[in-house]
Amino acid sequence: MIFVVTVQNSDKTLSRKQRLQEKQRRQLSVVDTVDKAEVKVRKAEAELAVAVAEAVQVFGDERSASEGLDMPVEAIRRFLGMAKDEAAAAGNVAEAEVADKP
Repeated sequence: MIFVVTVQNSDKTLSRKQRLQEKQRRQLSVVDTVDKAEVKVRKAEAELAVAVAEAVQVFGDERSASEGLDMPVEAIRRFLGMAKDEAAAAGNVAEAEVADKP
């Protein structure tokens, strides 16, 4: 005769609610990680846009910058637009800060 003993440790057995909470916690952690990565990407793109705008000034025009940076003119224009938007946003923030001061 063979006996099989199954031991369940009540400390290790999670309830359905606890399993769902743990799953949700992991999902939220992933979402948080993705959000942080997206912020870093936006920041890097903004820095690249400023660098491209500076390169256009150095090279003199978009076509020369495109050749010098080995980047399509469309990409140059997209980054110039981003740099312009960043500058406008920074200008709005600076204006708001000045307006807040008595």
